[in-house]
Amino acid sequence: MKIEMQNKERAEELLELINKGSYFSKLKPVPKEINSYTIPLKVSSYNELNLMVSDLLKASIILLNPDANGLSSFTKDNNVNVMTLLEIALQLLPEDEMELLDDLCKVSLEC
Repeated sequence: MKIEMQNKERAEELLELINKGSYFSKLKPVPKEINSYTIPLKVSSYNELNLMVSDLLKASIILLNPDANGLSSFTKDNNVNVMTLLEIALQLLPEDEMELLDDLCKVSLEC
């Protein structure tokens, strides 16, 4: 009985942690689709979006083709802006959820 009470108290504490913050805000549910989400990606213009996608494609081509020293046969600009790729990765990180994991760790594992 004592263990059940401790588990119930711990579960209530975990629920309180989850409900007090604005967690799980990175993924936005797609209406009328099961297990489908969107992720907001901030861009300042269509040109910036085009450059982001272009850099992703260029990096992918270079990585998939070990013989390619560049993209001269594919495009006139074969430079990949790694900063753009890193900015995309930063925007995709679920920061709020990481805070929740820290809080959960403190409660459940006593980190």
